[in-house]
Amino acid sequence: MSLALMLAAALAALSACDLETPSGEAGCTRAAVDQAPINALQAVGTHNSYKLAIPPAEMALLRAMAPAQAAGLDYAHPPLAVQLAAGARQLEIDVVYDPDPGRYARPLGLRMAPGTSPYDLEPLMEPGLKVMHVQDIDYRSSCPLFTGCLAQVAAWSQAHPDHAPLLILLNLKEGEALPAPGAVSPAPFDAVAMDAVDAEIRSVFPPEALITPDDVQGSHPTLRAAVAAGGWPSLGQARGRVMFALDAPRSQVDLYRADRRSLEGRVMFVNIDEQDDAAAYITLNDPVEQAERIAAAVAAGLIVRTRADADTVEARENDGARREAAFATGAQYISTDYMSPDPRFSDYRVELPGGGAARLNPRWAASSKAVD
Repeated sequence: MSLALMLAAALAALSACDLETPSGEAGCTRAAVDQAPINALQAVGTHNSYKLAIPPAEMALLRAMAPAQAAGLDYAHPPLAVQLAAGARQLEIDVVYDPDPGRYARPLGLRMAPGTSPYDLEPLMEPGLKVMHVQDIDYRSSCPLFTGCLAQVAAWSQAHPDHAPLLILLNLKEGEALPAPGAVSPAPFDAVAMDAVDAEIRSVFPPEALITPDDVQGSHPTLRAAVAAGGWPSLGQARGRVMFALDAPRSQVDLYRADRRSLEGRVMFVNIDEQDDAAAYITLNDPVEQAERIAAAVAAGLIVRTRADADTVEARENDGARREAAFATGAQYISTDYMSPDPRFSDYRVELPGGGAARLNPRWAASSKAVD
């Protein structure tokens, strides 16, 4: 029997296993599940994982000015370690560049809304990258410093060394100021800023705690060739480790990649077209309209993140259709704003079918059973 057939047969037996904490029953042993490649897993994660609620006074002001935008921003998450303890295996962090510390330390919402809740702005005066969703109006973060967010993840990971690999997505926020007097423009990400992102990640995570593009590419000529050949590490090799992906427009990806053929020497994978030499990860956020593309990307060896909900719509309508479509695609990481329900809206929530923190994703389970 070929190695591919042997792996398929082994995976077929794992289709009902909790891959992170195997029970030992029905073949769900640690030795068995650790053979699964990490791109055969499926787990739940969170969107804008650092985000705190906009306080009532600031939300009221935003609703008066932009009601649709206010509704879409009306969600929040607990601290990162709490999410990880609840089973999140993917986080998303929005980063702003702050070459002259203090750029973001006088948010407009805080200044304009009388009686708003206090917020410690001192971390925004410190050197380093900052974490926030939208400067001036949705700036509150459970970890305002990027290295602070990373330190929280690293501490949890070190305390739970058997966890399935964590995927941390980064959005690099730049652009124009909000159309209001006194609003601040985000600093653009240049080559120096891109290097700073990698440097801050490496300042917190030692090499052995990371899964990098170089680790996956190995001796293959490109990253895409490596993942097509099954180059992802096994769960046994990846337990307790973290990988980063730059979820960004092509202009930022190109700046981060520079003149590399793939991503040699870089920390992060990048969101890029499936046929590119640097392809190993892709963001495909609509599991309904992009279902076939997601399935094809998974079959090609890529790791995919999709979203079960967006802009509070599914929670307000208690609509699970997008959630179920997301799980069915075989995307490895399903992102949500509702690992716990928001009782103001409904009992809508997203959790891994069957419980646990990681399972064999349905595309792999189906193909494995067919081969077996």
